[in-house]
Amino acid sequence: MTQPEPFETLFAVPLKCESCVQAVSGSLHELPGIINVDVKLKEQLVQISGTIAPSEIVRAIQSTGRTAILRGSGKQGAAVSILETHAKVANPVRGLARMIQVSPKLSIVDLSVYGCSPGRYYASVRENGDISQGAASTGAVWRGTATGEKEEPRGRFGEFEVDESGAGSVFLTRPVEIWELIGRSLVVSKKESGFATNDPDTLCGVIARSAGVWENEKTVCACSGKTIWEERTEQVNKGMI
Repeated sequence: MTQPEPFETLFAVPLKCESCVQAVSGSLHELPGIINVDVKLKEQLVQISGTIAPSEIVRAIQSTGRTAILRGSGKQGAAVSILETHAKVANPVRGLARMIQVSPKLSIVDLSVYGCSPGRYYASVRENGDISQGAASTGAVWRGTATGEKEEPRGRFGEFEVDESGAGSVFLTRPVEIWELIGRSLVVSKKESGFATNDPDTLCGVIARSAGVWENEKTVCACSGKTIWEERTEQVNKGMI
């Protein structure tokens, strides 16, 4: 696996005093791959430089008893995909993928799923972003510039294991640019290749552009008047990570 270059992530974190700053900073400095942590008390923001997955950063901040909301990542492009099953279940949202471009030809994918049956899963980018019929309508694995059947499709991202608790995560690096992925779909399935089906353990989501560092400074929604913390609570209640 290619070692990713350092990249920046920005998180909104509720901070009340210098003790909060020290607690958050201390938990982050314990993580491998952290280069720099800048905790801004007045702005309630935490800016991090390093090579560690955003999901690991969130867990470290949450271990201090605080909520962390990703506000931006990367400077060369970022994207996100909310993963859902289109089988008839009570809670269809099963995962989240964050994608960050860290160099002209390299992007990382921070992928987490939950509520799935144990086993090996495969992540792939599909030719189109049509999820009107779930994973079944997303098309074949995106080939990109690959030519010939023997050449690996560029959309075949990698594999990972889901444990007995139904949770799994992986940190992948791929030689792609974010603009190539926007508008396509991401599929996570126990099936390595071919067209996907809509069983409970097959997840899919459209890949959409997300904010880069410092591109989203909203703390209160202009439409609802809710703070980002209230919006976060609502999303968690709906099954979002």
